[in-house]
Amino acid sequence: MKQFYTAAAGLLCICGLGTLAGYAQDIHLSQFYEAPLLQNPALAGIFTGDCRVQAVYRNQWGSVTVPYQTGALSGEARFPVKNSSDFITIALQFTYDEAGTSNLHASEIMPCVNYHKSLSEDHNLYLSLGVMGGWVDRQLDPSKLTFDNQYNPNYGFDPNNPSGENMSVYGYHYLDGAVGMSLSTSLGENTHMFIGSSYYHLNKPKVSFYNNSEVLLQPKWQYHAGISSTVGDQYYLIGQFNQLVQGTYSETMIGGLAGVALLKQGLQSNMALYLGGFLRWKDALIPVVKLDMGNYNLGLSYDINISKLATASHTVGGFEISLSWKGFFTNQNSSLNKVKCPRF
Repeated sequence: MKQFYTAAAGLLCICGLGTLAGYAQDIHLSQFYEAPLLQNPALAGIFTGDCRVQAVYRNQWGSVTVPYQTGALSGEARFPVKNSSDFITIALQFTYDEAGTSNLHASEIMPCVNYHKSLSEDHNLYLSLGVMGGWVDRQLDPSKLTFDNQYNPNYGFDPNNPSGENMSVYGYHYLDGAVGMSLSTSLGENTHMFIGSSYYHLNKPKVSFYNNSEVLLQPKWQYHAGISSTVGDQYYLIGQFNQLVQGTYSETMIGGLAGVALLKQGLQSNMALYLGGFLRWKDALIPVVKLDMGNYNLGLSYDINISKLATASHTVGGFEISLSWKGFFTNQNSSLNKVKCPRF
């Protein structure tokens, strides 16, 4: 237990430092738990299985302007470290985000490595340290923008009038990186939990279409926790919490899902239906339905906007769909029969 308290104290120190960062915003998803690498690189590999592929698509603000669209795709594979109880996860994260009339879009590819250190000889207790870094590209289409200088009081808008803007580039790219830590454990055979913290944009990359070196993407801190439990042999409960802080912007999400087994076969079923919801504080209520189909999971959610923008959006926020697959290796590297391994 001494190792557990030491690890937990380290995580609290990370969380305490987090409020010092940043001034910008990143993309966000309502089904954040289906894109763990966007939460924390140290959450890679913490699931029941050896490999996993997850995809999430989000479409929002269609009732207010040209829809904002976000897509995320990730893959993870976890391997044992020699004859120890430690594991290492190799992962890859792709994201694509397109915003509004200007067709402002960003795409990124981020390889990730996460090391899971076993802290107990008796049961599942893992401290994970993950790092992630890669390439980001941002582009926009200035022909779809309009400016004050292009309006004539006598003739109205004339796209041939000079905009008066001195944009030096219509696209740029940069390197980015993140680091994180998580602590995961099992309470008996039926309950699993984790807690973690992460730090994104380590190098504060420059993000200006005017080539202004003072416009930087400020660091982002994220703090998160989750718990899952099986009640009897037919009912399931999942709770999730996520908070991010990036400059003056802060987002807190909390909620959960309750599930019931379907097509029961013997003592266990490989299918379940979940219903639940999440609250994005002061922004949206998010009902969620999720279907487990053996190795596959399908999730649907919808944002009901409750912020000050609700008057313009008519409470219509965003639709989101997720699809994931996970499985076990068929060779000696599989964790299928291992008593100890990171899982959730």
